[in-house]
Amino acid sequence: MSIEASPTTAATGLRLPRGVTMAALAVSMFLIILDTSMVNLASLSIRTSLDLSAAELTLTVNSYLVAFAGLLLLGGRLADVLGPRRTFLAGMILYVAASAFCALATSGPLLITGRIGQGIGAAISIPSALALVLALYTTPTERTRAMGIWGAVGGAGSLIGVFLGGVLTQALGWQSVFWTPVPLGIVSAIMVWRAVPAMPGRPGRFDLAGALTITVGISALALGMVSASEAGWTAASSIIGIAVGVVALAAFVLAEHRSPHPLVPLAVFRRRPVVTATVVMVLLGATLTSLFFFLPLYQQDVLGMSALTAGLAQIPIAVMIIVGSVLAPRLAKLLGVRSALHGALVLLLAGFLWLVLNPTTDGFSINLLGAFLLIGIGLGLGLVNAISMAVRDSGDGESGLLSGLVNAAQQLGGAVGLAALAGIAIAAGGDGGISFTAAFLGGAALIALALTLSVLLRIGDRSDPATPYAG
Repeated sequence: MSIEASPTTAATGLRLPRGVTMAALAVSMFLIILDTSMVNLASLSIRTSLDLSAAELTLTVNSYLVAFAGLLLLGGRLADVLGPRRTFLAGMILYVAASAFCALATSGPLLITGRIGQGIGAAISIPSALALVLALYTTPTERTRAMGIWGAVGGAGSLIGVFLGGVLTQALGWQSVFWTPVPLGIVSAIMVWRAVPAMPGRPGRFDLAGALTITVGISALALGMVSASEAGWTAASSIIGIAVGVVALAAFVLAEHRSPHPLVPLAVFRRRPVVTATVVMVLLGATLTSLFFFLPLYQQDVLGMSALTAGLAQIPIAVMIIVGSVLAPRLAKLLGVRSALHGALVLLLAGFLWLVLNPTTDGFSINLLGAFLLIGIGLGLGLVNAISMAVRDSGDGESGLLSGLVNAAQQLGGAVGLAALAGIAIAAGGDGGISFTAAFLGGAALIALALTLSVLLRIGDRSDPATPYAG
C-alpha cells in the first residue's frame, strides 16, 4: 500500500513531492522505534556492564519514558504555536545529541541522564512529525491510510531493531545501539529541512503549569512504583511517590480547566472517539513497553538464548506488526474503526494468554511462535486504529494537540505500566529475580481491561455509526 504524491505539491509549498516528504518524516518514527527495540535487546548487557539491579535497569527505561510521556503534550502544543517544522528540527537535534551521550555513558546515572535527553527530544519531534503528516493528508480517507503507513514504518523499525540490537550488542557492545540513531537522525533532519518550507504557528501561549504538573505526576508515579519493587508497596518512598503523582495529576486537570491556553483543552474529551482512543492507548502503551522490556530478559535468562538469537526470535512479532499496520485501514473501512479495534484487542489478548501458558523452558518453540504472531498482528491493528480514531476528524490547529495526546497516552501508559508490572514481577520473583509469568499475566490483564472499556465506551455513542467507516 502506498500514498501517492499529490499533484498539488506546489500549492502546498513543499519543495519535494508529498510522498518523499512523508518518507522523510517517517524516518524519524523509524529511528526512534529502532533505537527503542535495540535498547531492549541490549538491556541484559547494559545491566551486566554497568552492574545495575533489576530496579535500576527498569529506571534506565523509565527515565526515557517519563520524559517522553511528560513532555509530549507540551511538544504537541509547541508544534501548533511555533510551527511543526521548527520544533521537529529542534527535537531531532536534541535526540541525536542525547543518543551520543548515552553511547559515551560509563555509569547508570550518566546513562539515565542521556535517556532523559532522548525522551525530551522524542517528545518534541514525534508530535511535530505527525502534525506535518496530518497537514499533508487532510481527508479522513487519506489520514487513515497515512496512519497505516506510519504504523508500518514503526513496525519496520521494530523488525530491524530486534535484529540489529542482537547483532550489534553481541558484536560491538551495547554502546553501538545508541550510536546507530545518530546518522539516521541527521539524515531525517536534513530531509525534512530540505522538503518542508517554514510553516507559521498559531497564536497562543504555553501552559507551563500544565507541563509541570503532568511531568511531576508521571515522574512521581513511576518512581514510586519502581521503588516499590525493592522497598515494598508499603514503604514510605513508595507511598509518597504514588501520592505525589496522584496529587500532581489532579492538579494537572485543575490547571487545564483554568488555563486560557491549556495543553489539553478538556473539551476534546467530550468526543467519545478521542476518549476511547486515549484510554486504549494508555493500556496498549503499558502492555507494549512492558512486553519488550521483559521479553528479551525472559528469552536470555529463562530460555538461554543469546542476544542475537533473542532478537531473531522476535522478528515474527515485528513482521506481524507491519502486516497489521498495513491491513488496519482496510479492516477499518470494512468493519468500522471501533469494531476493527475490538478485533485487534481480542487477538492481542489471545497472544498474551498463549505466552502465559507457554511451557517452554529452553530455546524457541512452536508455542512461542504462535503467541508472537498473535501479539504482533494485534499490536499493529490496535495501535493504528486507535491513532486513527483520535486524529481522523481533527480540525485546524488540532493536529499537534491530538497527535501529542495519543502519543502521550501511549508513553504515559508505558512509563506507569512498566513501573507497576516491574514492581509486581520483581516482588513475585523474590531475591532480586523476576517472575515473568506475573509480568505477562499482568499484560494480559491490561489488554482485557482495554477491551472491556472500549466496548463500554461505545455504548450510547451517537458518533459511532452502525455502518462501517468508509472514509
